Amino acid sequence: MAETLVHLERRDDGVAVITLDHPKVNALKGALNAQLVTIAADLAADPPGAVIVTGGQRVFAAGADITEFGGQEEARIVGASFRAALDAVAAIPRMVIAAVNGYALGGGCELALACDMRVGTAKSTFGQPEILLGIIPGGGGTQRLSRLVGPSRAKDICLSGRMVGSDEAYRIGLLDRVSDGDDAFDEALELAQGFAKGAVLAQAATKTAIDGGLDLALEAGLDLENDQFIEVFGTDDSQIGVKSFLENGPGRAVFTGR
Repeated sequence: MAETLVHLERRDDGVAVITLDHPKVNALKGALNAQLVTIAADLAADPPGAVIVTGGQRVFAAGADITEFGGQEEARIVGASFRAALDAVAAIPRMVIAAVNGYALGGGCELALACDMRVGTAKSTFGQPEILLGIIPGGGGTQRLSRLVGPSRAKDICLSGRMVGSDEAYRIGLLDRVSDGDDAFDEALELAQGFAKGAVLAQAATKTAIDGGLDLALEAGLDLENDQFIEVFGTDDSQIGVKSFLENGPGRAVFTGR
């Protein structure tokens, strides 16, 4: 029987929790990535209200399993494994929040980047140290990081291989929240519960418009937004939300997710 390296919990509050479980440092080997693909596909087919991705208390994920490295053919396999897993996580049609305790390095940083938000603590540390091995990020680090923090900062981080602490990560937009406590999960859960109570189909449409429009010309992006705008008016939640606003004012609607 295959070892379970990723756990999925669907909670009663509508939040699904993906937990990496590959001691000691949650190295993202091929088998773990394959399990991430399966879980992400399950969540895409039957979406919860929101998703949290988390790892260990000291290490969120320390990167790829270097024992799987070799020559170019092995690199092709490893790269495809990361592409499939992280693209699948990014494609979940709900808000996906990374709860980053400790180190998120290499592939671990790339996994956090594939999420929609990142919550950390004062001890959270990010990095793309592949350059120190004479290689480059292969799981989206050069692309998602540059889109998030800008090309100059991404080049600094990727070309130096240096560690980025929580203060700097928050300042440059790599971290969205820094918890006052020692565990990022609690704050991530509070955020996820809030999203799960919202108009989740409208959230999915918003995510599609933002993510899909990033690489489009403005006119094409506006067309995509308009398509999603029209689409959500076919949902029950849009009728509930408009009716509630007219009768009770903003922020009082109780959505059904339909």
